[in-house]
Amino acid sequence: MDALDTLKAKYLTAVANVGDEAGLEDLRVAALGKKGEISALMSGLGKMEPDQRRAAGAMLNVLKDEIDAALRAKKAALGDATLNERLRSEWLDVTLPGRPRRVGTIHPVSQVMEELTAIFADMGFAVAEGPQVESDWYNFDALNIPPEHPARQEHDTFFMNRAEGDNRPPHVLRTHTSPVQIRAMAAQGAPIRVIAPGRVYRMDMDQTHTPMFHQVEGLAIDRNISMANLKWVLEEFCRAFFEVPSVELRFRASHFPFTEPSAEVDIRCSWEGGQLKIGQGDKWMEILGSGMVHPKVLSAAGVNPDEWQGFAFGMGIDRIAMLKYGIPDLRAFFESDLRWLRHYGFAALNMPDLAGGLSA
Repeated sequence: MDALDTLKAKYLTAVANVGDEAGLEDLRVAALGKKGEISALMSGLGKMEPDQRRAAGAMLNVLKDEIDAALRAKKAALGDATLNERLRSEWLDVTLPGRPRRVGTIHPVSQVMEELTAIFADMGFAVAEGPQVESDWYNFDALNIPPEHPARQEHDTFFMNRAEGDNRPPHVLRTHTSPVQIRAMAAQGAPIRVIAPGRVYRMDMDQTHTPMFHQVEGLAIDRNISMANLKWVLEEFCRAFFEVPSVELRFRASHFPFTEPSAEVDIRCSWEGGQLKIGQGDKWMEILGSGMVHPKVLSAAGVNPDEWQGFAFGMGIDRIAMLKYGIPDLRAFFESDLRWLRHYGFAALNMPDLAGGLSA
């Protein structure tokens, strides 16, 4: 009995102190292998008396099971230690964010519309909207556009087809968003400050023109508004939109039926290395048309021109988007090419604001 206790203590201590699986395997062979110490004792049971053999066999089986259990437990512990060491040396933090991917993409036209809205809202302008199918009166007559004007010809404007016997006034796909100004003045009266962004339609198609494009027009009516107010608003807009510290604008006399006086507006720029830079250089580039609202337009909208006056301006949204973001061909705006959209588009939900930067 003492010999078995000594043997048990010997192997349990050795198992507890072994440091690797190879040494553990050597212990297993020495204790439980065919030529091991316990196996040798088991082979000697046949020389004993039956009663003595049963008692000794039971004790040897218990010893064998205890050593075997200790060997298995130690093997599991060594395996866990090996695995932990491997995990430590081959560690990779899978919780780190992967390469970001956009969920949806904002079209440059939509982005620029939001930028325009943010800038003009900061100057007190509300957004006004109107129908894209307009009556001939709102689109032309109310804006002091005479019947002989080229814009009222079918080679310039999309006229809606009318059934035979239809006596309603002719309707067109609006050629500008100016009718929205008429509707806004008629509905709200004066004073008023609004911008009217939206789709417009004209029969034109080349690298810088499409039959459908986007335009924004601005209107401000009050008692003492002048061209000086118009100049300040446009300078502030250009500075904020192109995100430059200063701009220089040049007003050239022009003619529009709905404004008097009228002016084309150029902005100082340079094209160094084929890259447009706003606010510097010795070149000028036309960006919009503007002027003081014609008294006949005020009267058509129900505003007394003897009491009120104001300015209006209009510019192409697609065009200023091309200038700001370096887009070379207007036609690509409407070709539904996902590769183009991923390249020139903007992250969804990234709403522009003046404090955080419009195109951040």
